[in-house]
Amino acid sequence: MLHVLRVHLPSDIPIVGCELSPYVLLRRPDSSSTTDDVTENSPLDGYFLRCRWYRSQGDKRVAVCSVHPTEPATLQCLECSKLKLPGNKSYHCSSQCFKDSWKLHRAIHAYAASIIRDNPNEDDEPFYCFNSTGSAVVGKGTGPSNTGHPNGSSILGSTDQVGVEPWYEVGQGKTYTPTVDDVGHVLKLECVIVDAAVGSIVTPAKTLLTARVIPAPSPTPRCMIPVNLPNGLATEMSGSVGAFTVLSYNVLADLYATSELYSYCPPWALSWSYRRQNLLREISGYRADIICLQEVQSDHYLDFFAPELEKLGYTAVYKKKTAEVYTGTVYAIDGCATFFRRDRFALVKKYEVEFNKAAQSLSEVLVPPFQKKATLSRLLKDNVALIVVLEVKEMSQGTEASNPGKRQLLCVANTHLNANPELKDVKLWQVNTLLKGLEKIAASADIPMLVCGDFNSVPGSAPHLLLATGRVDPSHPELSTDPLGILRPASKLSHHLPLVSAYSAFVKVGAGPGFEQQQRRMDTSNKEPIFTNCTRDFLGTLDYIFYTADSLLVESLLELLDEESLRKDTALPSPEWSSDHIALLVKFRIKLRQLQ
Repeated sequence: MLHVLRVHLPSDIPIVGCELSPYVLLRRPDSSSTTDDVTENSPLDGYFLRCRWYRSQGDKRVAVCSVHPTEPATLQCLECSKLKLPGNKSYHCSSQCFKDSWKLHRAIHAYAASIIRDNPNEDDEPFYCFNSTGSAVVGKGTGPSNTGHPNGSSILGSTDQVGVEPWYEVGQGKTYTPTVDDVGHVLKLECVIVDAAVGSIVTPAKTLLTARVIPAPSPTPRCMIPVNLPNGLATEMSGSVGAFTVLSYNVLADLYATSELYSYCPPWALSWSYRRQNLLREISGYRADIICLQEVQSDHYLDFFAPELEKLGYTAVYKKKTAEVYTGTVYAIDGCATFFRRDRFALVKKYEVEFNKAAQSLSEVLVPPFQKKATLSRLLKDNVALIVVLEVKEMSQGTEASNPGKRQLLCVANTHLNANPELKDVKLWQVNTLLKGLEKIAASADIPMLVCGDFNSVPGSAPHLLLATGRVDPSHPELSTDPLGILRPASKLSHHLPLVSAYSAFVKVGAGPGFEQQQRRMDTSNKEPIFTNCTRDFLGTLDYIFYTADSLLVESLLELLDEESLRKDTALPSPEWSSDHIALLVKFRIKLRQLQ
């Protein structure tokens, strides 16, 4: 007969919106073991596995801390209640927790207050602070108080230990996705073996209890900051066509999201079941017209990113790296994925750049035979780039009328270069190879271009300078790392594309709303963000969105994050942000003269 040997969850902390998929080990009648599903529709020797999920009803519902979501809340911020913020933003597990997070918490107040100022007709309601028994404490005043609870907080009722009865059934089947109704409650999974012929349970129940369900952490939304244009550029903007937005984001492939590398991130927040939902919420929330993602794992592209973004109106194009590894269940590797709104763009052409093929061509044509093996050993790193040429479907009526029969094209390159800091020559060679390919496309058509991705190169490095300035000074120290001689002469490291880093606008264009704060997050010496990648051991900029300045104009930029707000969780990834990189988002306009 069939038996349940073991039931296990990768993490016992359930999060709202994140599917719980347990590991269930079964023993077959022949004494062999299996983790395959044995369902009512496909019983094994007349028996099947039945799973039910239950929510505890006998215990009091417990609020959880907004900073430490695995801890029960003991305090609630009164100002949050006054500003009608979601309750899960206002809870804290201790006075010290509230005090430590006050500076960042106050920023949430300011954001909410600005919304209220913009909507002055909202009814003014009294604000209350509810404890866990449902009684209310009227809040008076804000800011630091003399009651022993800093910054205007109120004590919540005590949190008793959970009872085990009664239980309310919330799901049938092996998996379950917690809802907001489950927050503060314990869940129970019950697995039994059922006789398919008579429908009766024939084995004792194997059960598993979780910790209390916590809400999905929700960071304060990042805002788009308008570029305050000088008069000359403002005049150009008035002669441009409809705007579009471009997102570039390294989403951290599950292959690399290990507890060894990111030991500071809670295991539940590092799990793919949580990160995929959090990433999707973030990405879809930006509502970008074009999305360039890096480190998209091949199996996750097929079963998650592509179908989910297709539901949101995107067409997907993907190029994976040229080698795969075994993940424990399938062979997979990461790659670059580009998505575009199908109501705004149509795919004209796709180019897949495999740097391995370029390396093989180089070794056959330019490298002496005795050096071929060493060349390939150093250059074959499996990195790729994905280039798409898109046709813009939406154009202003005036533009169409004045340019009958013309169409607007846009070229978007998406890449992820080699990460090894010792291979400076390889990174520079990869960038140069990509730029040569883009120059060929530019020569065939006068077309605006975007070059997005994780270049694994800091500002001022040779790859960055080649992109941003069109050349590399022969005296640049990184050119001394060239064991194969592939970078000589330095004069061949050049291009004629008028590329500009989009985020340099935060330095170039002067003061404006939100600019002062953003400029503090920029390195004015190199006109790039202080960081786009933040881990425990590294803080720096690796990600860029370059554009051709003769054909495109920057209208606004997604605000940058500050290091202090991220360090409260040590670094990235964290429960709030599910990658070790931050997303970059730019709103562009196309200059009218670019119509083809």
